[in-house]
Amino acid sequence: MLRVHFSELDLARLRMAVRPDALWETVLSFHRLRENRAETVYGKWRSEARNRLNGEARLLAPLIPSRGYFPDFLTPAEGVIGCDAAMSALRAISGERLHAELAGLPAGRALPGWIRDLAQGERRSLDRLISTLRAYHQAAVAPYWPHIQARIEADRVARGRALLDGGADGLLASLPPTMRWRAPVLEVDYPVDRDLWLRGRGLLLLPSFFCRGTPVTFRNPDLTPVLVYPVEHARCGLIPRPEQRPAVTSGSGSAQTLGKLVGQTRSAVLLEVGGGCTTSELARRVGVSLASASQHASVLREAGLVHTLRQGSAVLHTLTPLGAALLRGGAPGERVFGVPAALPPVATSGRGPSGRG
Repeated sequence: MLRVHFSELDLARLRMAVRPDALWETVLSFHRLRENRAETVYGKWRSEARNRLNGEARLLAPLIPSRGYFPDFLTPAEGVIGCDAAMSALRAISGERLHAELAGLPAGRALPGWIRDLAQGERRSLDRLISTLRAYHQAAVAPYWPHIQARIEADRVARGRALLDGGADGLLASLPPTMRWRAPVLEVDYPVDRDLWLRGRGLLLLPSFFCRGTPVTFRNPDLTPVLVYPVEHARCGLIPRPEQRPAVTSGSGSAQTLGKLVGQTRSAVLLEVGGGCTTSELARRVGVSLASASQHASVLREAGLVHTLRQGSAVLHTLTPLGAALLRGGAPGERVFGVPAALPPVATSGRGPSGRG
């Protein structure tokens, strides 16, 4: 178990990441890639991603073991800004840090020569790592980014409502069952027994699509504390194929997607979903019956414009990037992160100790 110890100052500095982290999703997806279980959430993604890869998995496997520790430097804080910013941060890592963190890899297997060179600060090996990570990200993560983004935004909306209703205590109590808030300690299911003392630094909560089971954090306790935890997946949690995601251009979409969006009521429903609402709130805002609001939300969900997440006895609806783009009058690719934020922007620099060892 991991025990995260909060002071009053730490509670005041508790924050949510404003968007998915490109490299956390990349590294954690590599764990999912090597699983062989049949499932609805990652199964089809795994098959498609493997078909796109060209040797990247073989190169990354010694650096990212199937379980346990992987180097903290692989997930720099800049990953929340995007892949390019994260790669730039990786390129700036010191040789001393590379050596120290690579020394933590399991000693039972001989590392390939390029990783041994990386541990000595050899810059060509670092360039090779960056190139490999970028190629893997482009093949396995980037094509599915809007779907990943929608799932994480739905979780942010749920946490934001908990924060508004109950403050920091409400937010921490709302986290998935793998985390239990017993003030002033957050107990986290974890592969090893350890304590994390925040000491006034606060904690960055980072929901992740590819995190599975237990949350993850950094091994180095001197890094800014971050706790990566799995989002809830819908029962139909399959990641749609990139070519199956309808596009939006110039304020209008494909006939397949927008053919269902006829009439003022459904347009009003899409608009009122905004930063997130329950079915009953949606019915009240639009002025329709509960059954009608549920039916409209279902059609919008099937069209890929709304994501639905069950929270206790309530159902919470949020916009997907495609739905936000439709309201914005442009393509979802115009901005990498186009979903309206459910929480005010917060500090995004943050890294914390690792449950990876």
